[in-house]
Amino acid sequence: MQLNRIMVTVLSACFLLVGTSTISAAAPTEPTPGFSTMGQSPEGANDWSCTPSAQHPNPVVLVHGTGVSMTDTWSLLAPQLSSMGFCVFALNYGGAQEILNPDVIHWGISDISISAKELATFVDSVRFHTGARQVDIVGHSQGGVVARQYLKFEGGANPSDPSQNVVHSLVTLGATNHGTTFGGLQANAEMLSAMGVPGDLLVQVTWGPAGVQQLRGTPFLAALNAGSETQPGVNYTVIATTQDKISTPPEATFLTAGPGSEVNNQWVQDVCPDSTVSHGELVIAPDSLNLVKSALDSNYISSPCT
Repeated sequence: MQLNRIMVTVLSACFLLVGTSTISAAAPTEPTPGFSTMGQSPEGANDWSCTPSAQHPNPVVLVHGTGVSMTDTWSLLAPQLSSMGFCVFALNYGGAQEILNPDVIHWGISDISISAKELATFVDSVRFHTGARQVDIVGHSQGGVVARQYLKFEGGANPSDPSQNVVHSLVTLGATNHGTTFGGLQANAEMLSAMGVPGDLLVQVTWGPAGVQQLRGTPFLAALNAGSETQPGVNYTVIATTQDKISTPPEATFLTAGPGSEVNNQWVQDVCPDSTVSHGELVIAPDSLNLVKSALDSNYISSPCT
């Protein structure tokens, strides 16, 4: 009886969503970017008339994580980077509408390979409208994986000629680079599967198809990490917190540098030993945002730890 109740609950929740992206991106050669379906932008982001300065020639593209939007994620960092003189851009990707309430869109839950294509189109528009040759990307959680998929498979990097890379630097915050147990959710799903209940549905209902792809040991992550985990000519800063309960275990976010790339794997607690910043707080806590700003601007003087 208990198994039946679990099954009904999981299946009922599953049918609340339809995994169809609602992003409509215009070609980068058009005079307007055409991302109106993405919804409201965070303050300081998506000024399509922004001209990069000599001090900060690379626009910064902010990529949110699973089940959240750009305004949920970047309400603090976007205006802070803008005030530092960066041209800042952010997108919503991987959208899915609720079947019973089509006006409600859940972002960052669709297939990551499709989301990476959306990011590629968005970056093309950023470069066209700003005139910039390269961009820097900051990705939180799944956003770091989407960015790496873009780098490896969708033209963000050019291994045969790194001078032609579209991306100069990638900064990730709690990225699920080697998969996650989602704080025990994977174990619960495996337990349900062993009991005859489709455990993957538990993950898919909670985090969408992208959530399933981010589980440890998936074919998607095996392909992403095959060969070199990094791309030549790209600078990587990988930020983690020991208090992460979502991207677990936290150290699984760290990358191994391949030929021609640089990786700075950094715990927030290496700089701020008493920091209690969580996975979600990585995008709002001064302790972690200081590390992001330092990665993007070598002249940035960070504020004291909180």
